[in-house]
Amino acid sequence: MERLTIDGAYTHTPALYDDERGTFLEWFRAGRLSEVAGRSMALAQANASVSRRGVVRGVHFADVPPSQAKYVTCVSGAVLDVVVDIRVGSPTFGRWEAVELDEHSRRSIYVAEGLGHAFMALTEPATVIYLCSEPYTPGREHGVHPLDPDLGIAWPKDVTPILSPKDQEAPTLAEALEKGILPDYKECLAFYDTLRARDGHA
Repeated sequence: MERLTIDGAYTHTPALYDDERGTFLEWFRAGRLSEVAGRSMALAQANASVSRRGVVRGVHFADVPPSQAKYVTCVSGAVLDVVVDIRVGSPTFGRWEAVELDEHSRRSIYVAEGLGHAFMALTEPATVIYLCSEPYTPGREHGVHPLDPDLGIAWPKDVTPILSPKDQEAPTLAEALEKGILPDYKECLAFYDTLRARDGHA
């Protein structure tokens, strides 16, 4: 697995085994993720989304603790997947990083608890599946507007963004900071330590 510039985010590009029958690959292995992240990822929920070209989902995050770690891949089509560091006090606060996930490379991305996550469908359609460490709980779920100009995510210019009403109404990063809904970096680090201790990595 490859570490991204934002701490807590990793990508995995699997080996693909092709023959006359098709392709086989390992898109997730718990032990490998645990080695690089320093803690295991509980599997509480598995989601799938099928999106039209241009659909943007996110930037989504959940209260810490327990938040929600995600392991994401695109099984059909292609998406631009984006991780945003929204942890107040983090050395990379406000930074984002984008990785293309598609049906050819079969790349996956791991997004730790406390980070923001979004993606844009680049094809018509695109199917994304993701494993989640915690179930969806509406009362602790939040968002940051994915088109916030100050955040400046470089979405493809040749694709018109399509947002849900909820994402259209999401606050900018500055507004979310003012509201006090963003995760605190030190609290995230402390929570990561509890997860490592749970797994015997303390």
